[in-house]
Amino acid sequence: MADSCRTADDARVAFQSCKSPDPEHRVQFYDTWTENYEKDHSLMSYRAPYLAVDALSENFSGSPGEALVLDVACGSGWVAKVMVELGFRHFVGVDGSNGMLELAAKTGLYQDLRLALLGPQPLPAQTGVFDVVIIVGALDAGFVPVSVVRELCRAAKPGGLVCMARGDHTGGPAQRYKQDLERELQLMQEEGLWSLVGLKQTDRYMENPHLNPERDRKQLQEERFISGTVYLYEKSIDPSKSTNQK
Repeated sequence: MADSCRTADDARVAFQSCKSPDPEHRVQFYDTWTENYEKDHSLMSYRAPYLAVDALSENFSGSPGEALVLDVACGSGWVAKVMVELGFRHFVGVDGSNGMLELAAKTGLYQDLRLALLGPQPLPAQTGVFDVVIIVGALDAGFVPVSVVRELCRAAKPGGLVCMARGDHTGGPAQRYKQDLERELQLMQEEGLWSLVGLKQTDRYMENPHLNPERDRKQLQEERFISGTVYLYEKSIDPSKSTNQK
């Protein structure tokens, strides 16, 4: 049960504790964060699930109740809880943390939950079967590598949507990750694997959890939030343009 007395400072400490460049160490941290994960994100005004689902719903033309959704890096199931309010009913979740998958299972929204540490392990999903593939918050340095976006595309059915939301966290590694990611997204578009449906930017993705309230009090007021981006792509329908996905 989440700590009801938890503060924003407590949440910042938790975020700042997750620094290891080793993916397995990060997974172990998430396993221990389950109790306060959603509470801490809420304290940091984390809007990513809502921003991503809003962008998706504005462009989804099918029947939500019939759509099959692959929720990658599903965490506690937050994204699925937002999507179900719009009529989506069929979810498959993937995450690298057993603890997070246990939280997702408690929502009762997923027909299947699969454990995988993406990057070291392949995305455990069939090729070309999902109407929607969504990943929120995990596309960052030290988490899901850029190469995984091709696996997201492969999992989507022709004409399916791939929705990706990420925050512009501070620091050199995060900036280089964004450059590499956007270079890969553009390359995949040039290869004809998918086409850009929409790109939404926000200057209030979440509060910056890495500012020190005492040391950075002035900066905390001036740069309290980090920006973020939601990328939405449609997988190519033309099989001749998808030879690299076999």
